[in-house]
Amino acid sequence: MSDQLLTIETTRLDAGHVLLQLTGDLDYDTAPELTAAAADLGGDEVLIDLTSVSLCDSSGLSALLVVQRSARALRLTGVSPQLQRMLDRTGLAELLAVEHADDLRATG
Repeated sequence: MSDQLLTIETTRLDAGHVLLQLTGDLDYDTAPELTAAAADLGGDEVLIDLTSVSLCDSSGLSALLVVQRSARALRLTGVSPQLQRMLDRTGLAELLAVEHADDLRATG
C-alpha cells in the first residue's frame, strides 16, 4: 500500500473548465480516486496539474486515460521528466496533451 496518499483539489475555473491539482502518488492504490473524481466532471475540459505528484505508475497512466475519455478535452501540466519519458515510451504523449512551462508562458 502507498505511504503517501493522493490529494485531489478540484477548482472550477469557469463554465466547462476544471483544474485538478494532484498531490502525492498516482499509483495502483490511488488511481481509482482520480477516475472517481473524473466521473463527476460531466464532460468538462480538464487541466490536471501534476507538479506535486511524486510517483506515477502504469495504473496512474491508465487513470489519466480514463479522465481523457470522459472529459471534453484534457491537458496535463507540471509533468516531471520521468513521467514525460513514460508518456513518450508508451506512445501516450501522442494522446495526452502536455503543456510545459514554456507553452504556458507563450499562451498566457
